[in-house]
Amino acid sequence: MHKVLIANRGEIACRVIRACKELGLPSVAVYSDADAQSRHVWLADEAVRVGPAASAESYLSGPRILQAAKDTGATLIHPGYGFLSENASFREQCDAAGVTFVGPGSYAMRQMGIKTLARDTMKAAGVPVVPGSEGPLRDFAEAQRVCLEIGYPVMLKAAAGGGGRGIRLVQAEHELEAAFDGARREAAAWFSDPTVYIEKAIIRPRHIEIQVLADGHGNTVHLFDRECSVQRRNQKIIEESPAPGLSNQTRLAMGEVAVQAARAVQYVGAGTIEFLVDPDERFYFMEMNTRLQVEHPVTELVTGVDLVVEQLRIAMGQPMSVSQATLSQRGHAIECRVYAEDPSRGFLPSPGPLRVYRPPIGPGLRVDDGVVEGDVVSNHYDAMIAKLSAWAPDRPACIGRIRAALNTFEIGGIQHNIEHLLQVVGSERFIAGRYDTGIVGTLPPLHSEPEEDEFAEALAVLLHDRQRRQTVLTQPAADESTWARAARQAGLRTR
Repeated sequence: MHKVLIANRGEIACRVIRACKELGLPSVAVYSDADAQSRHVWLADEAVRVGPAASAESYLSGPRILQAAKDTGATLIHPGYGFLSENASFREQCDAAGVTFVGPGSYAMRQMGIKTLARDTMKAAGVPVVPGSEGPLRDFAEAQRVCLEIGYPVMLKAAAGGGGRGIRLVQAEHELEAAFDGARREAAAWFSDPTVYIEKAIIRPRHIEIQVLADGHGNTVHLFDRECSVQRRNQKIIEESPAPGLSNQTRLAMGEVAVQAARAVQYVGAGTIEFLVDPDERFYFMEMNTRLQVEHPVTELVTGVDLVVEQLRIAMGQPMSVSQATLSQRGHAIECRVYAEDPSRGFLPSPGPLRVYRPPIGPGLRVDDGVVEGDVVSNHYDAMIAKLSAWAPDRPACIGRIRAALNTFEIGGIQHNIEHLLQVVGSERFIAGRYDTGIVGTLPPLHSEPEEDEFAEALAVLLHDRQRRQTVLTQPAADESTWARAARQAGLRTR
């Protein structure tokens, strides 16, 4: 009997635990001091503390994760996404310890983990790539030379990057030096590697990715496309499948190229090939994520395939349960990422207690989360609270369903981005399905700074409401029952 240790936290840990339960596999959660009372801890069959709140001393500590696996007898480690999920050295440590890592081999991770190496690998495999520098830039002089060769605008990107970090758009030559220095600083801060490279900037691009799945028996398939162009600061916030307005010919061609790319690096497991697509539907390889993606629910909703179950089956040496001939897209799905952040303050994180947390329920809705009402959103980790997904037979119905769900999602005690998500899915460009990665920048600011008299008015309303509620709680009614009196004296609202 296999046992699965989940080397992660929050909603993805809960997601993997559910897949383990479906397969009848015992699960082990790991937790930091900040997560001792978190939902994934009590959902798992066992739980092990791996260190203090700091990620470097807990979720990013390979030796502590492996010790937890050894102590509990876990035979598989599922890394989720983030943390150790794309760490080739950790994969090799698992191999040496005799524990199966649920994911690709270290060769695929290394080939695709360094963006310049990935570009070279894909070019050799016949996969179209964006014109750019041959390998990392040695210095600013080389950056100038490459830009003159391929022409502006260009993108500076961190060679070891991911998640939208270490990226700068350069429109003209006078912007290059500041962008070069800024990209190197950010790359060094996030990835401990200041190396950057250059790609030709695609004008009004769409960010479309293809989900791939490969087992150890020589089978590789694609599970079609996801549109990921709704981004804020290069971070995805809304995804959908199928990509609206994409021709079926291009969709299938991208799928075939993605399978070709996965085979080129001997890929095994679930992964994603990300493409930039121009207005004429020419597509170019951007990067490969050698792990499960945050946005995997939309693919599951339109294909009916449980990607985490398939990951676990493949890791246990079994063939995948699907073939390319049996796969199809059915209906439409949209996912919105709900974050604890304040749109009125530049989307600053808003950690704190979830005094109210009531996600919507109903036909065609799915909520992936790792919290319950009363939990505290920690300031130590990512600010995502939940992923809200909707499925419907067609895109217009799906948009209506996700908007209704967002409108009934109740969160109190912290700030959140639901109003911003509603603004996007209600925008003319999104509804028409004609948008690119610049859509968020075309929307007006949600909030302006209130005038001083507005603050005074809001304070007066708040104080009046508080006084009214206090009167309700303390003043007895003429027909007050014994139960009502007891509730009032206990400080509960009774009417």
